[in-house]
Amino acid sequence: MPGYLVKHEQISVAGVADLTIRSLLDKQQFADPQGLAAAAGISSAHWPLFGLLWPSGMHLAVAIARRPVRQQERVLEVGCGLALASLVGHRRGAQMTASDVHPLAQAFLVENLLLNGLPPMPFLSGGWADARDAHLPPARPFELIMGSDVLYERDEAGVLPHFIARHASAAGEVLIIDPSRGNRSPFHRRMAGLGYALTETMIKDPLGPGGPYSGRMLHYRRH
Repeated sequence: MPGYLVKHEQISVAGVADLTIRSLLDKQQFADPQGLAAAAGISSAHWPLFGLLWPSGMHLAVAIARRPVRQQERVLEVGCGLALASLVGHRRGAQMTASDVHPLAQAFLVENLLLNGLPPMPFLSGGWADARDAHLPPARPFELIMGSDVLYERDEAGVLPHFIARHASAAGEVLIIDPSRGNRSPFHRRMAGLGYALTETMIKDPLGPGGPYSGRMLHYRRH
């Protein structure tokens, strides 16, 4: 593609057939000829991050591969990047919707759906901090909202919990894979205020694809 280089990898996630994933070649890629990423607040240093496979995303994909498919359950992945977990759920028959603020995320998702012979998947463009979102409640809320490595700031204002409050069903779940960045406490307090109870599971993966991985699976439930 003009402006950046890509690669194709075979990704194995236990419980589903291998997926062919088109990703950026490395973290040195950058192309924003129309300034769309800059307008969305994405710097040149952060531009390629959406297009790489990250360990937290791999562990979210593993969690979705293990989760029973519920026919009436709608699932939203926020900050999806390459949307590996959404692709895994989609292949298993779950009602997935992927979302990301990056202007190329949807194009990569479409290509990866085609590479794996999968039908189209709904995609929402924008981030949870997008002010326009506050006025666009979904026609039907999501029973599960999930994300990986989305607690990269302390978020004292509770932007992500407010997004969840607008889009989650009354008795819903939230699943976050966090690589122990240390920004969980404000998020925990906000989620507790919304009526969610937390189950926290440690993740230790000494043989991860990117090297040893240590993180947490944060599973919130509201009854």
